[in-house]
Amino acid sequence: MRTLALKDEILLKIDKPARYIGGEVNSIIKEKEQVDIRFAMCFPDVYEIGMSHLGIQILYDMLNQFEGVWCERVYSPWVDLDAIMRKEHIPLFALESQDPVKEFDFLAMTLQYEMCYTNILQILDLSRIPLLARERTEEDPIVIGGGPCTYNPEPIADFFDLFYIGEGETQYAPMMELYRSIRDKGGSRMEFLEAAAKLPGIYCPLFYQTDYKEDGTIASFFPVKEGLPATILKEIEMDLSHTYYPKKPVVPFIKVTQDRVVLEIQRGCIRGCRFCQAGQLYRPVRERDVEMLKEYAIEMLKNTGHEEISLSSLSSSDYSRLPELIDFLIEECSRKKINISLPSLRIDAFSLDVMSKVQDVKKSSLTFAPEAGSQRMRNVINKGLTEEVILKGAKEAFEGGWSRVKLYFMLGLPTETKEDIEEIAVLSDKIARLYYETVPKEQRKGKVQIVTSTSFFIPKPFTPFQWAKMGSKEDFLSKAHTVKQAVLSQLNQKSIKYNWHEADVSVLEGVFARGDRKVGQVILKAYEKGCIFDAWSEFYKNDIWMCAFKECGIDIDFYTTRERSLDEIFPWDFIDCGVTKEFLKKEWENAMAEQVTPNCKEKCNGCGAARFGGGICFQSRE
Repeated sequence: MRTLALKDEILLKIDKPARYIGGEVNSIIKEKEQVDIRFAMCFPDVYEIGMSHLGIQILYDMLNQFEGVWCERVYSPWVDLDAIMRKEHIPLFALESQDPVKEFDFLAMTLQYEMCYTNILQILDLSRIPLLARERTEEDPIVIGGGPCTYNPEPIADFFDLFYIGEGETQYAPMMELYRSIRDKGGSRMEFLEAAAKLPGIYCPLFYQTDYKEDGTIASFFPVKEGLPATILKEIEMDLSHTYYPKKPVVPFIKVTQDRVVLEIQRGCIRGCRFCQAGQLYRPVRERDVEMLKEYAIEMLKNTGHEEISLSSLSSSDYSRLPELIDFLIEECSRKKINISLPSLRIDAFSLDVMSKVQDVKKSSLTFAPEAGSQRMRNVINKGLTEEVILKGAKEAFEGGWSRVKLYFMLGLPTETKEDIEEIAVLSDKIARLYYETVPKEQRKGKVQIVTSTSFFIPKPFTPFQWAKMGSKEDFLSKAHTVKQAVLSQLNQKSIKYNWHEADVSVLEGVFARGDRKVGQVILKAYEKGCIFDAWSEFYKNDIWMCAFKECGIDIDFYTTRERSLDEIFPWDFIDCGVTKEFLKKEWENAMAEQVTPNCKEKCNGCGAARFGGGICFQSRE
């Protein structure tokens, strides 16, 4: 009989106690006698966010298929329980067994966004694991980081024993065998780390050193142990149709952010938007076989009882068998009253036809992401959308019965002018005007609703914009004010609602995105001063962060507003994501020249991803 880690009186005191008790449908319980490796898989944010993440469901299912391995889940305790655990000295525990994380062999964290960095320290602290990797002993789990933020792991390098760079399906089985063999021979923690650092895709920060120039930029980065690679190539699973995917995903007890079956239809994106990190990291595009997807859709719906299925990818419209898959799902799901969710669709006639079949038009809003207001800026960022295409899509949507449109833009993009910024309001107005021109008065259900949102551009590693200057907080707020004033001057201003993202959070994210190892001391200082859940605006404490930067003597502008030369060594240059730096430089130059690069289906642009020997790079040659 499992004993809960939290007493009833604590569970009755806290918000949503079901976050902490485990035992959900499809969660995996193993007999401890049959297990020789305990693995804690952590999402360093609240349960509702972590339970919505597909990557953890895939790895949880995969690791639990390994002989002798038991993988359990851990999430960040919400602020109410965090306070109680500290006061009453309750160690952080895994959901399945309710055992303390400190007793496990491995603690692996998925790092999906930079604003979770203080939550990494919360997890370690509550688990009673030393925050700094160099202070850990034989008694501590091996702490591994994975996910997109590991493509620049340096700001958090001091907190991790290992980083797994790339897709998780390939190296965990060899790593578990390596751990087992070294432990069974009486080997030490350090012996395992040295051996693991030689596995493909694995980076051990303890064994690498950075030297700096006088101006603070990097002079060199190199391994200090013999036999370790100077460059680490990402891991990639090329055969998505015959690899791990959960037929029985864990079903949460409470409503979570994405309460549905998630069917990943492909990885990668053909589009090559120059601001988009995911579009570069996950190249080449690899599709899952449509028959596999049909089988898994039926199994997952049967095994979860979910009433919605979502097709996941960076650009669902580009999946080559989408019409066939949609027709199959419509037939299957309509009988069972199951909704179909289609994020990441391009707004064209086919997509609108599909959405009209699967969505309740009266309830839904359509989402467009033009990203920039003017055509000049859309060419700079290689968005591949013309105003004509945007307006044609909007017109067809209005004819199909939609009357609410969400528009997403970015402010602070390279080469942006005041006129480009004002075009955001102009385009919003043109779409609103189109509604009144398209839909006869007697068929209208009130005013059209245009919700225009802007986020602030953050240059990310492994994108053509990794060399770009980022705006300051004052720049961002000034640009948002310009959009707001431009909206107020439009004919249909009452139909347009304008929202913008918090500028100070964007600046901090910019520091973390392109930061080096020196930034880690600021994260540690901010955590010690009380910062956690920075991704949640109600808990974000900008004054404490600014104080931490000042106390550590770290200049924010060095990481954000500074111009970078094309030959600068970046903190992440030791990682090879498959896309070459030469290609990214060429794309940066194309951006400055306002040149559009065709997508991967139209033409191979020689990005470097063909070296993986499959996917879209070879489909056109077959």
